[in-house]
Amino acid sequence: MARAVGGEGSLSNDGLSEDRAALALEDLAAGQVYRSASAVIDGAAITAFAAAWDPQPFHLDSAAASASIFGGLAASGWHTACHSMRLFVDGPLRIAGGLVGAGVEQLRWPVPTRPGDILHVETEVLSVRPSASKPDRGLVRIRNVTLNQRGEVAQEMIATLVVPRRDAGGQPAGP
Repeated sequence: MARAVGGEGSLSNDGLSEDRAALALEDLAAGQVYRSASAVIDGAAITAFAAAWDPQPFHLDSAAASASIFGGLAASGWHTACHSMRLFVDGPLRIAGGLVGAGVEQLRWPVPTRPGDILHVETEVLSVRPSASKPDRGLVRIRNVTLNQRGEVAQEMIATLVVPRRDAGGQPAGP
């Protein structure tokens, strides 16, 4: 069973929580769960994003969207991914040196994101291992699940992060 860690920190102007310390590989363990704050998805932002990046009728026009497989206006999956990433970056899992991705193993959007949806991200640490070739870092496999206000999964991503190890003095190792 996963256990909750951290919480919704107070955000500073740069988007990083002021009340959480940067974590190193040794601070992380499989089963830890971190929950982000929430974001409301605006209909105008859905159509603006779609116009710039994914200009399909079901993302741009309510009438066309009503006649589509979605049955109404739906955000691009990439728009949901952008919101998810921002919530993840601003969330309580603060890694020393930043959230450096080594790759994405899975990305899926089981239900569409709609105007007015309220999203948050829950991040579960799946595994933690030191790097075999670089002793100053390790790899952390995570599952990020973006949930809407109804508890439906709007996005699920499994990814690997590169996380620094602590140096001999107990501080996260620098680049």
